[in-house]
Amino acid sequence: MRVLTPTEQSKIKLLTKNQVSLALIEPTETGLKKSIMDATGSVRSFLKENNIHDYDIQGQGPENKVQIDTKIYEDFRIINSTASLYRPQTKKGDPRIWFSGLTKIANPNDIVALIFYSGAFHIFNLTQLNVESLLNSNLINPLKELVSEINGKANEIAFELLTMLRKVANSGLIPSMVAADTSVGRTLETILGIDINSSKQPDYKGIELKSFRSSRTNRKNLFAQVPDWSLSKFKSSAEILDAFGYYREDDFKLYCTVSAITRNSQGLSLKLDSDIKQLIENSNKPEIGDFVVWTLDTLHSRLKEKHRETFWVEADSTYIDGREYFQYSFVEHTKKPITSQFDILVDQGIITLDHLIKRNSKGKVVEKGPLFKIKPKGLDLLFPPSEKYNLI
Repeated sequence: MRVLTPTEQSKIKLLTKNQVSLALIEPTETGLKKSIMDATGSVRSFLKENNIHDYDIQGQGPENKVQIDTKIYEDFRIINSTASLYRPQTKKGDPRIWFSGLTKIANPNDIVALIFYSGAFHIFNLTQLNVESLLNSNLINPLKELVSEINGKANEIAFELLTMLRKVANSGLIPSMVAADTSVGRTLETILGIDINSSKQPDYKGIELKSFRSSRTNRKNLFAQVPDWSLSKFKSSAEILDAFGYYREDDFKLYCTVSAITRNSQGLSLKLDSDIKQLIENSNKPEIGDFVVWTLDTLHSRLKEKHRETFWVEADSTYIDGREYFQYSFVEHTKKPITSQFDILVDQGIITLDHLIKRNSKGKVVEKGPLFKIKPKGLDLLFPPSEKYNLI
């Protein structure tokens, strides 16, 4: 795709501010003449991540073509259309996409914005359409109505969760459900009726909940992600434990933090290689050296998947007769992490990695991570400006 103009970029920023997720397509002169466009990698990812369509499992040939209702937006009218998603019988069946009627609104090398909402595609010419004017207009128009509905729907869930949290906060002190460091989060999720499990998906209707005690300045959990063993010298957490573990009482374990700016007591550090798009963990033992690898693409995907929208919930902690109680008091609401910032923050030691590996009494190796964590000051650097709410 060609480089976006400053005007096109400003239109995208305005749509993003209104909670609109989109993909971009650049039709070529040949594509418009032949009514055919490549479904580029970014388009395929958009379709797959939003559970719209997966080209990887689509068969070749016209009998496997998928059609989806589409609306094409002009200034003050909508053209009803149909999207065709298919893989031709010829060659490798490279993914294709086409929208009937696209030639009526697009010239070669214009940028077309693709939105999916309420079971249909909504497309418009990002290059030509005056998005800012339409969204700020006092006159009713189709694009303004669409964006308002998407924005309202997105905020609806956030306000629903915020109302639930305020109800919990107004209940006063909540007794801890378990005597553990993680009890601040587990207690809140239990009160809210959220199942506590190991799912990688966000906790509440697409919103991730992260709770922490206000008295602490500890790093906050972002996500857990195992290395890409196929690219790594070591092929399991057990190998990492055997190489760097230590005994504590009856346990053989490796509980440590690994940073890109310093080596820890086990001689471990992280290094970012932007050229090959990898995060590498390294040992100062010459016979080991680089031993595990994460691709930056995988880490970026996990970050976007886990923290597309997050409530960071702060609680005041107090003890009564030896039992911990929580007063949930404050929420910071973040959205749409900036993945390029993730790399910078790792390189600066603001995002670090925790190993939590242990061999139990039965000889089984248990890994609770690796956990990627961020220092409190890093939230404002990883996410666009957030919303902050007092709960009481």
